[in-house]
Amino acid sequence: MSQTNTEKLKNTENLENTENVENSEEEELEVPRDTKATIARLWGVAKEQHWRIFVVCASIVCYVAVTLAGPMYTAYLIDLLWEKIQAAFTRGETFRIGWFDGGLQIALLFVIYTVQWGFYSAQTFIMASFAERINLKLRNAASDKFTRLPLKYYDANQPGRIISRVTNDLDKMSEVMQTGLLRLLVAIGQVTGSVVIMLVINVWLALLFIVFAAGAMVVTRLVSSKTLVLAAERQRAVGVLTGHVEEAYSGRSIIRSFNQENTSAARIHQATQDVAEATLRADFMTNAINPAIRLIVRLSQVGIAVLAGFMLAAGQFTVGVFQAFFQYINQASEPLTEMSFTINSLQSALASVERVFDILDAEEIEPEPADDKALQVAQPIRGQVDFQHVRFGYDPAKPLMKDVTFTAEPGHRTAIVGATGAGKTTLINLLMRFYEIDGGHIRLDGVDTHRMNRADLRANFGMVLQDAWLFDGTIAENIAYGRPDATREEIIAAAKMARVDYFVRTLPDGYDTRLSNDAENISQGQRQLLTIARVILCDPKILILDEATSSVDTHTEQEIGKAMDTLMHGRTSFVIAHRLSTIVDADLILVMDHGTIIEQGTHRELLAADGAYAKLYNSQFA
Repeated sequence: MSQTNTEKLKNTENLENTENVENSEEEELEVPRDTKATIARLWGVAKEQHWRIFVVCASIVCYVAVTLAGPMYTAYLIDLLWEKIQAAFTRGETFRIGWFDGGLQIALLFVIYTVQWGFYSAQTFIMASFAERINLKLRNAASDKFTRLPLKYYDANQPGRIISRVTNDLDKMSEVMQTGLLRLLVAIGQVTGSVVIMLVINVWLALLFIVFAAGAMVVTRLVSSKTLVLAAERQRAVGVLTGHVEEAYSGRSIIRSFNQENTSAARIHQATQDVAEATLRADFMTNAINPAIRLIVRLSQVGIAVLAGFMLAAGQFTVGVFQAFFQYINQASEPLTEMSFTINSLQSALASVERVFDILDAEEIEPEPADDKALQVAQPIRGQVDFQHVRFGYDPAKPLMKDVTFTAEPGHRTAIVGATGAGKTTLINLLMRFYEIDGGHIRLDGVDTHRMNRADLRANFGMVLQDAWLFDGTIAENIAYGRPDATREEIIAAAKMARVDYFVRTLPDGYDTRLSNDAENISQGQRQLLTIARVILCDPKILILDEATSSVDTHTEQEIGKAMDTLMHGRTSFVIAHRLSTIVDADLILVMDHGTIIEQGTHRELLAADGAYAKLYNSQFA
């Protein structure tokens, strides 16, 4: 498509008819709406990676088995060494560790820990691979989905939130999978195995530990639920602060011109204070729980140590079994302490995945007609545009256009006027098929645009919008955006027609001057001139000019007007204008109000009718 903007013409006029775009951040739920359904769908997404999960599970089983075997083997090793030390002491000899007197057993303990490390490394690596591959698959799916989403989806959702869902949310999912999920699976195996072995060693000591552990889990659960609430409050406070900072940065010129620096700084300072207070509460709750839980665990260990000491003295325990029991306590208590937080992080990750699924489930634009059914306009096109009884509403229950009918003849200039919110840009949105009509027909040279491929339709149009969009690149690259294969001579010729060549040559690097940071190194009017040159280079058959000269001075506007007269000669043109003096020579003027064409005709005809156009025109020269 020959145009000055991407495939997104923002409807800035009828926000009351579009889905409301909230100014403040919606509260992002940290708990999924349907946990089972989300897990099942995520498992389906990971279909090609199931084998990795099975390998991870097998590695976890082996890792847990070796981990549980470690304390029992150290119990055997300690008892063995203790027995040999006592025997040597009885014989009055100095005990020395030989290969068969503890050396082999110690070497075997080293092997056990090495195998344990091997299984841990394997499961960590494979799980990371699994998580990142799922992350990549969902990112690709979201990227493909964005090309099929209608314009109204972007109108109804803040860009920052959309980007956050496919970056931050997916990163959170990947991180939790690599750490939280793996830790949870290992914890389940360690806790279960450790408790079973403790019950085998001594039922009463094991039951005492279970009682303390249950109390610790209850406390952890209560605190972790409160932590989620505080974390959400902190996130909302950060969102408010980010919004204030972005607003202050983008509007810094306006803030200074109205002497509102102190007010803006006060707002940011207050938002910073809110973030600090929310962070203090969240961090306190997060950091206070671990010492509290560890205190409960340590109290349980003291109680168990006292009872176990009596049993050791009574000969019910050996020294090795005594220390092994406490190893199992540590292996069970640490995962129990973190389990509630791990579950919370998994819930938060599932909520993040659910938000990504919401994007993937969003309503898509109407599919293109099949190749064998798609219609094309004969080339070169004449440029006749017909609106026949067109009906449309951003909300189907609240129609905006009820019966719009007009014909733009080939080579004629059609002006669209009306108050802000009258529906002028909406008309262009429908012409470009950024939105689909609810009824009627729009035809290009007699061909119904609804039966054309969008790319084929838009290739016939060139657009100059009120907002001059330029990307990070050289001036020559920006002018050649619609025709990347254009020669330097063609680029310069287009620039001359747009009255921008002289200005470009005054720059140090001329056409190779690089534009960056939204092209803030040149003026708004100069940016507009470059977008006009871009359209001139594309040489489209149909032009759409949305207040194309609104950002330039009067002299420049006159110069551009001359170029536009030449450019529009023989081309069908749609001109959205607020200054009616610029469209008095239009072949057809459409006067719109609340989405409906209330008058149409030439300038003289509409003045003679003494209707809405006459009042609007006379009001500008009163």
